[in-house]
Amino acid sequence: MYQANEQRYQKMFYNRVGDSGLKLSAIGLGLWNNFGSVDAYATQKAIVHQAFDLGITYFDLANNYGPEPGSAETNFGKMLATDLKPYRDELVIASKAGYVMWPGPYGNWGSRKSIIASADQSLRRTGLDYFDIFYSHRADPQTNPEETALALDQLVRSGKALYVGLSNYSGAQIKVMAGIFRDLHTPFIIDQPRYNLLNRQIETDVLPELTAEKKAAVSFSSLCQGLLTNKYLHGIPADSRAMKATIPFLHPAQVEQTLGTIKRLNDVAANRNQSLAQMALAWNLRQPAIASVLIGASRPEQVVANVAALAHLDFSAAELQTIDDILAAQAPIDWSAKD
Repeated sequence: MYQANEQRYQKMFYNRVGDSGLKLSAIGLGLWNNFGSVDAYATQKAIVHQAFDLGITYFDLANNYGPEPGSAETNFGKMLATDLKPYRDELVIASKAGYVMWPGPYGNWGSRKSIIASADQSLRRTGLDYFDIFYSHRADPQTNPEETALALDQLVRSGKALYVGLSNYSGAQIKVMAGIFRDLHTPFIIDQPRYNLLNRQIETDVLPELTAEKKAAVSFSSLCQGLLTNKYLHGIPADSRAMKATIPFLHPAQVEQTLGTIKRLNDVAANRNQSLAQMALAWNLRQPAIASVLIGASRPEQVVANVAALAHLDFSAAELQTIDDILAAQAPIDWSAKD
């Protein structure tokens, strides 16, 4: 029977989520990849155990994570029913609805019908009574924002979620939703945007809006799907996602354009006695509005290496300027498709 490391809270940092009372572990575990029905369950458990043993308390799911869609929630639910059952109150478990999950007009986007049905399905798959945070996974251009907000508010009022969040929303969309939530007295506390060294788009709209609203962010794609690791330092590996990419920024031709930038960033990291991945995570956490950064993992050792980033979170002004100069020289990247 799994017993958590008694020293798990000694080295992890916990950041307050905006002006709410909730704190998140500075590093969270995303279950987007490697936790589906096609992945070894024993490895999944080992990764989750390692994460919790290192003080990671934030676990991030969505209804469609897999493959097969829904299987990440099902697998995590198995762990909750056994290994993690004694620790439920020490965990912050999140899920989302908004991307396509089942056929027909109701298994996608942000209608009340879709949000409520999806949340109910996710609760059944995980075996939970409630989610700590439930997100709208993306803005629905054909649904009135108030309808999506009211659906999320209903989840809280019915005891199915403690807090609500948004993901993949622009700064302007966050402002609209925040106003509705304020009128409803809904505990909207967090946004989940893509953010990393190679994609800084949220610095001009999302982060200022969250700061103005006294909300926080948890960043995903923090390592840019592996580009900001040592995996690409010597070219594109045959088994990499870039070789199987169906989205523009991971197309081999696009990756080739970033290799010089990645190598120069790696030199900065080496001078800080960090790996490139560790520096990338620390760089995200330099933003006051970012409460947590999500990591993925295919084996427990990756979790250990990433959490080690917390040993060196400070940057000198010279380091930040060097990083800015390196990034300014990078050719434009096509971020038109969401990862």
